[in-house]
Amino acid sequence: MMQDACDSLAVPDAGRSQLCPLQAALAAPRSVEGYDDFCRVALSLCRFIGAAYTTGASDCWEAAYRFADETPGVADSPLLVARAAALVRILRSGRPCELCFMPPSCRRLSKDETELMRLLAAARRKQPGELESVVCQFVGNENEIATTRAVNALAFC
Repeated sequence: MMQDACDSLAVPDAGRSQLCPLQAALAAPRSVEGYDDFCRVALSLCRFIGAAYTTGASDCWEAAYRFADETPGVADSPLLVARAAALVRILRSGRPCELCFMPPSCRRLSKDETELMRLLAAARRKQPGELESVVCQFVGNENEIATTRAVNALAFC
């Protein structure tokens, strides 16, 4: 059985052996440890942007830009924020529920953030077919092309 992004509906899988959802959640790393600095910066930006969508507060957008401006090694902070926002917007579209983001300074990852980090890490590794596989697992076929483009654009900003 496979569960959708909100854990609200179980869908039979085509006979493949998989971990149950609880085992899969426990098996996945749920901390920012182990991810490179760029992925951590991108996650923080996505968290600020997610907070902006959730609260409607413009302060969250300002915090994202300020965070990017103050991050060492970021050459074009407005472009980085724009690409993070594009990815969050694409991931939000077509979902039966909202993305779950933790506060920007939190070291733990929500289930959605774990998947987001898997997407970024796969894109940065540049292994043929890996990113497409991870994207398909996270968003399905509906937004696969747009998500792949947005992840690659952010991962190599």
